[in-house]
Amino acid sequence: MTGLTTNSIDHQPNHHSETPQSSGDDRIRILPPAADHGAAMWRVARDSGTLDLNTSYAYLLMARDFAATTRVALQDGEVVGFVLGYRRPDAPQTLFVWQIAVDDVARGRRIGARLLDSLVDDLSDVTTLETTITADNAASNRLFASFAERHGAAHSTQPLFAEADFPDEGHPTEHLHVIGDLGSTH
Repeated sequence: MTGLTTNSIDHQPNHHSETPQSSGDDRIRILPPAADHGAAMWRVARDSGTLDLNTSYAYLLMARDFAATTRVALQDGEVVGFVLGYRRPDAPQTLFVWQIAVDDVARGRRIGARLLDSLVDDLSDVTTLETTITADNAASNRLFASFAERHGAAHSTQPLFAEADFPDEGHPTEHLHVIGDLGSTH
């Protein structure tokens, strides 16, 4: 998933719940990032091996300036996952999820799903979630299909950026996933 833009709505203070979310003996806190979480977010993205890695500066800025539309998963005070998003400037009720990643040590515990649910639950005015995923990214395709199902939301896909659109060779087509009618489900 790629893309980056800015919107003043993302800079407004948010009113989020910092409720620890736990499952069995798993104790994970999901909350908006502090600026100093940016470096750890960059590390998780780098270590994922699947995300387009952006400059570390971008993650620091996203943690600081887009905390309202971003969440981190903390285990024992360490970042083990994150979801980066922003509101579409031309459609502020649409949340675009730019990247989501979970560290190897925390995989298999539904942290990605919990990050998405927490973020959307905190943004009660968001009615549509968008993201882009390549066809070969089975884990992300499952994650977002499952999110739509859990929320009883419509889910459609279509090509957004073809391989020929990218300046670097070999980047596969990014398919736009649109998950809508969220306002009635959260």
